[in-house]
Amino acid sequence: MTLYRAEGCQLCAEALEVIREVQPEFGFELTLVDIGGDPVLEERYRLLLPAVEIDGALEFTFFVDTDELRACLVATSERA
Repeated sequence: MTLYRAEGCQLCAEALEVIREVQPEFGFELTLVDIGGDPVLEERYRLLLPAVEIDGALEFTFFVDTDELRACLVATSERA
């Protein structure tokens, strides 16, 4: 899982809390990417922050709901 975020982004901090809450249950690796200073990432993600990719697919933008994240992770594991 990858969380694209920016410094000072409150929604990003909230998304990280939700992800960290669910992480022990599913045991996934989390990569945190600060988009600040990278023009490509800024253009791609700035208006979507926080943006969460799971297995390379953009699954969440703006908000991450605990129950929706769990459901997404269950569905992802069933496809694997």
